[in-house]
Amino acid sequence: MSGDRPWEGNWKARLYERVRERGFDSLTAFAESRPTASLVALARELGPDDIAGAQVFSGLVAEAERSHRLTHLVRGQLVRELWRSLPDGWPAVLDDANRFKVAKALGLWSGFTPETHIERVRRAGDVLLAHPPPPGWRPLGPDDELLRTLLPDEEA
Repeated sequence: MSGDRPWEGNWKARLYERVRERGFDSLTAFAESRPTASLVALARELGPDDIAGAQVFSGLVAEAERSHRLTHLVRGQLVRELWRSLPDGWPAVLDDANRFKVAKALGLWSGFTPETHIERVRRAGDVLLAHPPPPGWRPLGPDDELLRTLLPDEEA
């Protein structure tokens, strides 16, 4: 497989065709049916050789902007990064190894945050580090109570 293959042709049309083939009317609905799957896992499910995680995220951002649900998307991306980086949930002790895992999750989350939400994400990350959630905490989706406290919806 060529690394350029996902970007060949009309990838947006291909992406949405794959979503519809799976019985969903939006990329958001598809992604929300798998709230803990990474962007790469979602892309592989849609097209193991010709869909990239970045394309999935681009589509999710576009849909979230249209529906005024960017904060929901941002919370959802934190869920995905926590599940990927902290498979056993939030660590009981932030030793060097666990501190790195948490920093990785928060850093990846920040990297996938639209510019409009970056300051809110930084503040939420600071709160998580200053007041850690219970050991083992792993949100199941973007509507997790703690996540809604950290990043309440602001969209109209």
